[in-house]
Amino acid sequence: MTETTKTHVILLACGSFNPITKGHIQMFERARDYLHKTGRFIVIGGIVSPVHDSYGKTGLVSSRHRLTMCQLAVQSSDWIRVDPWECYQDTWQTTCSVLEHHRDLMKRVTGCILSNVNTPSITPVIGQPQNESSQTIYQNNNNNVSNKPTAGRRAKILGKVGESLSRICCVRPPMERFTFVDENANLGTVMRYEEIELRILLLCGSDLLESFCIPGLWNEADMEVIVGEFGIVVVPRDGADPDRIMNHSSILRKYKNNILVVKDDSNHPMSVVSSTKSRLALQHGDGHVVDYLCQPVIDYILKSQLYINASG
Repeated sequence: MTETTKTHVILLACGSFNPITKGHIQMFERARDYLHKTGRFIVIGGIVSPVHDSYGKTGLVSSRHRLTMCQLAVQSSDWIRVDPWECYQDTWQTTCSVLEHHRDLMKRVTGCILSNVNTPSITPVIGQPQNESSQTIYQNNNNNVSNKPTAGRRAKILGKVGESLSRICCVRPPMERFTFVDENANLGTVMRYEEIELRILLLCGSDLLESFCIPGLWNEADMEVIVGEFGIVVVPRDGADPDRIMNHSSILRKYKNNILVVKDDSNHPMSVVSSTKSRLALQHGDGHVVDYLCQPVIDYILKSQLYINASG
């Protein structure tokens, strides 16, 4: 497949990130590497979305701390960013609503028609924003050159668009067809008069996939949307077999083709790293914590006196 026909993907990971670990970051990296190897996808960004404080999980520290730790963990990444929207809401948000928020945000600020796994867009375009009263960002008018903005007007438009796009995570692929808006940020790209297929996929470990099989834990309508409309990228953890897990859920079996399982080293050292192990290591002064957490996160935890006692 050529670069122009591959599906462009943004990976979205929801969770407590209490704290964010090296395993979380490696999950993004492993997923991106695998999707690229399939030859069908180009991963252009990753989003870390920490859960709201009202989620009520025992030992969950304030979102203020979790957001900071997440930002420290991805500060050296040129394609993963932290999004605070979920934490800033009045109450806890479902994973389905977080996915829908980011899909709608993409549509609103880029005018891009996002596809889903069941009804892929035939001609997704960068064009009219959803809000019809808004100014057109780019209009695809049968590639009529006379309708394209002049260089001066284009620069003015790009300047305004860049302010909104700074909230969107996109890496900078080595492709001439991209115009980069903000050279000081690792976010924000605009497609110039071209067509792409863009999808937001939920990124998760096999433990979250397994939770789909627990009766009553997930709203079935939400599961239909998550798996049936968006799709999932699963990174195996602790030797779990995602194929076996999927056989225990009628919805997962129904949408099995929408679930992409990362096929790499099943004994990857980061596959056993977890936030729970990290908290226990911190509570017991275990030096192995350096294997679980990056140093800036450890420094912040010690400075803020987080997870030092069993109460979190």
